[in-house]
Amino acid sequence: MKIKLLVLSVFAFCCVFNAEAQKLKKFGSSVEKKIGPKTIKVPYTDVISYLGYASEGNEDEVIEGKKFYYIYLWVPAVAPELGVRMLSPVAKTKVKDAIKSEAYEANESSSDYFDTYITLERSTIFKKEDITEEAAKSATWTTLARNDDSSEMPKQPSGSSYNSLLRYKSEVGSPTNALTAGLYRIGFTTYKTGEVKGTFLAEVAAPVKLPGVVMAKTIEELLKGL
Repeated sequence: MKIKLLVLSVFAFCCVFNAEAQKLKKFGSSVEKKIGPKTIKVPYTDVISYLGYASEGNEDEVIEGKKFYYIYLWVPAVAPELGVRMLSPVAKTKVKDAIKSEAYEANESSSDYFDTYITLERSTIFKKEDITEEAAKSATWTTLARNDDSSEMPKQPSGSSYNSLLRYKSEVGSPTNALTAGLYRIGFTTYKTGEVKGTFLAEVAAPVKLPGVVMAKTIEELLKGL
């Protein structure tokens, strides 16, 4: 009887853990506000969500042995700050008005996930009429920020805090560090060299409304949304 009770207790704990592991809180900005005894991060005003599935052999580039995948982002106006976060697997995480890729819809029930590692990169393309696949390939991409593990994100089914989150504040007047209007991309891979496979949720957020932001897995899909 004791053994049965122990097994049931472990099973119940795992169920609770998995449910909590996929509970995604509001995306907080770098601005903090004190409410009573607590200090909270003020949620971003504008959040765009993208649901995708990374699979073996479909990487966009290999950098220092790591297989990188990209999600492109058109930002039509100057932004004071951008936040990026990634969760894998998506599992039962509830997301409103998310962009769903065909790859995600075909693998929505997959239990595969990966140790996320993300970057926010800005290109030398500042006008949407200059965006083409060739221009994106030949553009100079500058990595503004990167993150591997974030304690602010839900834990993965393994129990490890291997999901990612970053915030980048624009430096006004800086030609290299300002968040100007232009073409950006989110790069993602795993911390360790190896295959990237599993469902993921990627979100880009700003503290102000940015009408006309477009997020897509490829330049072709991005151009359709402009």
